[in-house]
Amino acid sequence: MNIRCLIIDDEPLARKGLREYLEDVPFLELAGECADAAKAIPLIAASAADLLFLDIRMPRMTGLALLRSLPQPPPVIFTTAYPDYAVESFELNVLDYLLKPISFERFMKAALKAQAYFDLRRQPDAPYFFIKCDNRLEKIAYADILFVEALQNYVAIHTLSRKLITYLTFKAVEDYLPASHFVRVHKSYIASLDKIDAIEGNELLLGPHRIPMSRGLKDEALEKILRDRFLKR
Repeated sequence: MNIRCLIIDDEPLARKGLREYLEDVPFLELAGECADAAKAIPLIAASAADLLFLDIRMPRMTGLALLRSLPQPPPVIFTTAYPDYAVESFELNVLDYLLKPISFERFMKAALKAQAYFDLRRQPDAPYFFIKCDNRLEKIAYADILFVEALQNYVAIHTLSRKLITYLTFKAVEDYLPASHFVRVHKSYIASLDKIDAIEGNELLLGPHRIPMSRGLKDEALEKILRDRFLKR
């Protein structure tokens, strides 16, 4: 199944370059182009694209402003000449951040990351899933997961017996994990509800591990962790 892509960039040459790259990747399909971020909103709302290739600095509305304005944005790969927004963009859980001029090799790396994201989302319901680690496909049972950790462009999945690192985004894994069994407790951590042994201040204890809870997510996370299971006088 192809990934439908929308290019949003005010520079004609940049759109042309991305369009030509898309044509050379068999699993990517051009769904449309926009030179103005505001004009892309109706297309995105109509689910006309699975993936956005989005410039950041544009007149009228920036790519960051567009992304923040969408209640349920599709996955995004930023394409920009400016490295200044990298940290801010990854806090918005974008799939990748491509700096112009973009080589085809770097574009292909981002495309493969997007393919891995959608492949993970399309896996059928089961008590397990597969991820790619190095040159192997590793099977992971939900029941074995302790927590998930964001590592810049990678994700580490900590299980009862091992730590697996895969070239996926934190958002891809978060969207795939069942919300009934996992809770996001920090911008870089998702914990398995069943594996939390104790809560100590702003930390969760899971087996031999300690992971932080952020101030902004702590109340919501504690409500989900404790539910009606907190006994008190």
